Amino acid sequence: MIDDFLPIEEYGIIGNCRTAALVGSNGSLDWLCVPRFDSPFVFGALLDLEHGGRFRIGPAGHEWTSERRYVGPTPVLETTFRGPDGALRLTDFMPVTDEVEKRRRPWPHHQVVRRVECLAGRVELEVEFDPRPDYARSDPPVEDRGRLGYWCQSGAEALVLVTDMTLQVIRGGRAAWGTTVLDAGETRDFSLTYTNGEPAILLPLGSALDELQALTDAWWREWTSSCTYGGAWGEVVLRSAITLKLMTYAPSGAVVAAPTTSLPESLGGVRNWDYRYCWLRDASWTLRALFGLGFHTEAAAFFDWLIYVTRRTRPGVQALYDLHGATRLREGSLEHLEGYRGSRPVRVGNGAHGQLQLDVYGEVVAAAYEYVTQGGKLDSAEGAFLADLGRTVMKRWHEPDEGMWEVRHGRRHNTYSKVMCAIALERLLELQERGAVDVPTERFRETARAIRERIEARGYDSERGVYVATFDGAGVDSALLRLPLSGFLEADHPRVKRTFDFVLEHLTRDGLLARYERDFDQLPGVEGAFGLVNFWAVEVQALGGDIEGARRRFQDMVDRANDLGLYSEEIDAASGAFLGNFPQAFTHLGLINAALTLEGLGRQHRTRPSQEAPTTEEAA
Repeated sequence: MIDDFLPIEEYGIIGNCRTAALVGSNGSLDWLCVPRFDSPFVFGALLDLEHGGRFRIGPAGHEWTSERRYVGPTPVLETTFRGPDGALRLTDFMPVTDEVEKRRRPWPHHQVVRRVECLAGRVELEVEFDPRPDYARSDPPVEDRGRLGYWCQSGAEALVLVTDMTLQVIRGGRAAWGTTVLDAGETRDFSLTYTNGEPAILLPLGSALDELQALTDAWWREWTSSCTYGGAWGEVVLRSAITLKLMTYAPSGAVVAAPTTSLPESLGGVRNWDYRYCWLRDASWTLRALFGLGFHTEAAAFFDWLIYVTRRTRPGVQALYDLHGATRLREGSLEHLEGYRGSRPVRVGNGAHGQLQLDVYGEVVAAAYEYVTQGGKLDSAEGAFLADLGRTVMKRWHEPDEGMWEVRHGRRHNTYSKVMCAIALERLLELQERGAVDVPTERFRETARAIRERIEARGYDSERGVYVATFDGAGVDSALLRLPLSGFLEADHPRVKRTFDFVLEHLTRDGLLARYERDFDQLPGVEGAFGLVNFWAVEVQALGGDIEGARRRFQDMVDRANDLGLYSEEIDAASGAFLGNFPQAFTHLGLINAALTLEGLGRQHRTRPSQEAPTTEEAA
């Protein structure tokens, strides 16, 4: 059974900016949580082939191949199946129903549209509709209600499948299944809607879905037309931007780390975490990417969410929050699910919400700094809150913490956490110079200086001339790549250059970087290369002066995306297989920011005046 799981890279994402579904290259929709990213799944074969449930549409039998693409600059997914008897095209999308024009007609709030067309020959189409609501903990029947479709209802919640294909209720009333033969030019439509406590809106098929598909296509094309990136990797960058938009929860502006839980970082291991929440660590990276691409509305919405949720836990901040800012994300496991390829436990919730991660203070302040430098305005309450964060940093910077990698075996004095404490105070001082905040200047300046001195004394190995992962330690982690990216030191500083080489020497495996040494988190198993840190390496290499080497490193990472331009959290460098939750927001953020850095440096080079031989005085 384990070998029957699709590789993670064989999935594509569709979504409506409230939740997302994963569709495999075999036409099986194997993951969907509704109504929100962090809601229980209704289809979860991604984590349990037998009990998770799926909604598969594709040709019957096994003698077929498939190829996939997104339709232009949209997340409308096309899968084309080819076999000995002909060809089928499956089109999948989720209308952004609260974003598209309503045309004076009600639309379902949550809808998956699946459309099939026989392109050539004569093909037998097979459909399996097997919902398993509430993480497969409830087992409501599937009812055939004639023209009203196939209903799976539990209390006030209902999944309704309307189709122009006849299905049979099977498995004791727990699923629906059917086959039909399509000739070239024939089509079938499937509209799956979710409702909870409201009347179900069931759209007609055919022309109504034509209109909805056209509206969805137009909305995404209009949205992507705002992208201002004009560099060499335009298509790749835009696909990452679309993916980030799909992982944005529109009602609040939050960006989830991934739409999935418990996809393993090590097959068969225990590094299976729930990523359907919002990490503050990604804050400044997210704002830089959104502003850099010209998506100012999304950047402002995300910053508003950031300030709202962090003020709720004032004067401290958590590492992560849910979509609306809830703070208690109690972690548990679903013991009845086998996990992806036998990787257990399957977790819901995330215990990291209770950790102390001092670096997030710097990330929140750095995000505010990015927001202000891009023209945003802070009100007095926001300015006072940020000043309070600085005061908290002054009180707590000397404490050990779990660090950015969220280790679960105790606290340490993580060098990068101290770096971001210094950055928090220094960015607040810069914001004060801009009139955005009011802080105790001398106290902040003295504390920032003291933190830097402590880093140089205990986080720097003077014998080897490199920074180390933890105070007074000898180990290395890829968070050290953030030293120049955070603004702690310039990338061409000799200590940064030596540290960059130190990271590459100790963390490169089969050509890609891991995030830390193998015993760093004290968990069993070996995880894969970490996608995000490889894009950090691109930026550090480019900013350090080796632009051509950075471009080659970037292209290597671009080539490691799946056929749809998507990335998971990690990659098995030897095989290219994906590991970890998918798609992973911060991997796509890393790609965007690396591309922006390369384009910015390239623009500087192109506009720099031609160099003439220096005069004797200049050479001296």
